[in-house]
Amino acid sequence: MGKIKVAMQWLEACAGCEMSFLDIDERIVELLNHVELSSTPITDLKHPPESGVDVGILSGGIGNLEEEEEARLMRSRCKILIAMGDCAVTGGICTMRNFFPVEEVLRRGYIETESTVEGQIPQHEDLAPLTSKVSGVDDVVPVDIYLPGCPPTADAIWYVLTELLAGRMPKLEGKVLKYGMDGG
Repeated sequence: MGKIKVAMQWLEACAGCEMSFLDIDERIVELLNHVELSSTPITDLKHPPESGVDVGILSGGIGNLEEEEEARLMRSRCKILIAMGDCAVTGGICTMRNFFPVEEVLRRGYIETESTVEGQIPQHEDLAPLTSKVSGVDDVVPVDIYLPGCPPTADAIWYVLTELLAGRMPKLEGKVLKYGMDGG
């Protein structure tokens, strides 16, 4: 069997999930014997190929129209979709903005911050409009595997990917879902 193709996309998030992926450390060399990373924040290729991939991984919540489109594109081009990290699973910390109207969030962020001098809300055709709320990926597209954590541990990411490589759907339970260095 040839290598499975994996695509990743980073939506509204902090890059912690990508750092956890890299924390697989030397196991990433073993992974690359079985996986082709076709488009990822690591490879800097922006979109999964039109021909599709076996596994798509989305990290981050969905908080603007471009992120909605990215989620739809990934779903349409992958066989298995993983929501990686709390932001992708539930919207995570990014949902804190859901308590305020979009206009208030933009005003506070670009005009009223203590360090802002002569601020203005940026407007440009390349800036995607915000959605009315931030949500998890499955509010926009169906998800096959939920990998929670802020960020998920490298071991949890490794477990999910190696289970898929073995032809099994991972069962995330018990110590695979531990949080923190001591499992607490």
